[in-house]
Amino acid sequence: MAIFDDFVSQYGIVKKIDAFGYLDYLKNNPDAPRKHGKVVLVTADTPLKASRGEGKTTTTIALIDALRKRGIDATAVLRQPSMGITAAGSKGGASGGGKASLTHPEIIDWGLCGEMGAIEAAQNLLVSFAEKAVDEGKLDTVLVPRVSEVPSRSLRSIAVDYGKGNVAEKMVLTPTCELMQIVVFSRSMDEISERVGKMIAGTLEGKPVTFADLTDMWRITNILTDAVKPALTETVNGSPVYVHGGPFANVSVGIPTLVSVEMACARHDVVIVEAGYGADAGAQKWLDIASREYGAQWPSAALVVTRATTWRDDPDRQWRYPFHVNRLEKLGIPTFPLINLWEGEDDQVPALRETAAELNFRSPIIGNLFRDGGDGLTDQLDDFVTALESSGVPGAQASHKGEDVVDTVRWIAANAYGVPAERVVFKPGFEESLAEARELVAGVGRDLNDFAVCAVKSPATMTDDDTAPAEERTVTLKKVEVRAGSGVVQVNLTKSLTTPMPKIV
Repeated sequence: MAIFDDFVSQYGIVKKIDAFGYLDYLKNNPDAPRKHGKVVLVTADTPLKASRGEGKTTTTIALIDALRKRGIDATAVLRQPSMGITAAGSKGGASGGGKASLTHPEIIDWGLCGEMGAIEAAQNLLVSFAEKAVDEGKLDTVLVPRVSEVPSRSLRSIAVDYGKGNVAEKMVLTPTCELMQIVVFSRSMDEISERVGKMIAGTLEGKPVTFADLTDMWRITNILTDAVKPALTETVNGSPVYVHGGPFANVSVGIPTLVSVEMACARHDVVIVEAGYGADAGAQKWLDIASREYGAQWPSAALVVTRATTWRDDPDRQWRYPFHVNRLEKLGIPTFPLINLWEGEDDQVPALRETAAELNFRSPIIGNLFRDGGDGLTDQLDDFVTALESSGVPGAQASHKGEDVVDTVRWIAANAYGVPAERVVFKPGFEESLAEARELVAGVGRDLNDFAVCAVKSPATMTDDDTAPAEERTVTLKKVEVRAGSGVVQVNLTKSLTTPMPKIV
């Protein structure tokens, strides 16, 4: 695919790809060489603690190394970490570990090519326009939050002209911001510009005002030029890996950019997509937001990663892992359990296989991937490869747009968390928050029911109390936040860890 090289440029020790330009070229040249790769979703069990990873990135890297060793043209698309929380070490980086690592983890974990900083600067520029509009009498509230890549709880309470005008503002982390969502969902610079223009800057006398009413979009979108280009790096074994986009799965959509995945599918036979946190978080959002609402490819197979300790050592939460595996299977996705062993756990393999058989799982894939990398998987992938090769590229899935927002949340609770609609309850103030959101978007001529619903919740909890008996579990809806540019309505539920500026967990 020599033509691809025309859209690639060297950027330090990694390469940057004009994915928009490449996909536009393929669209205008249908006879140009391209592949139609299948998407494999790597997700995980719900972690016991919000700060704890199960090993999805390590698994993803080991998996593509193993598949390529078997002669399969596989690649992976990863998200970028947040420098403030992830790369600072409190949760680990986003570049694998041990023999399942990327070649330059320090580059990935500490800002890559400046994409996070560019998105941060662009949204903060938008907020500056909104603040100026307050001075000019064009706004009396500011609704778009400022962005910081480094968490500081001191930023939880900020205002324009503090001590004078005291116009309240919010502060959020870069991966959670609306502009990040816009980059994740957009397939062209024109679409980014259009979506930024639809962002609601604030209100004037109770009426919403968009940024298209305040400024020319070129001032913002020119800052995103390099930031919207995926980076190409590789594993320590030479397997190609694309990195682009970094939303958190607990308070955002938790998936890499759609354009990076589409580009990878045009170049490779198998594309491993890693979704953030557990199957109830990033995987749910890949399926129900990216695929159903934004046309991303439905997975042809999935792996659900867990640690032996997460799956088996907490009796009150043991139900979660089988729930995730079975839910994906019921959606027609061949789903394989992957148990990521730690040092000293090799003797548990026979018991783990026995338990998997009792639960009627597919043949489990088990190994210490940090220690062994792809070599620990190569001989275990026969059933996985057979399932992947026997499945076609799935078609489009049914959308929920147009349905009532609350009905969609109840559907998510039933399908992704196992809580029936009658046990989805409202916290006092939720209905008022929902009504305000409906009124806000109606003020710009839109219907809230046409927005994609994004659940905001703790990454370590599926329900209000996961240790409760199944018939007593509930999900509480707390408040609603509109992101008109990205087309997302965020609904806070359960024990949500929300920005602005959470503590480092």
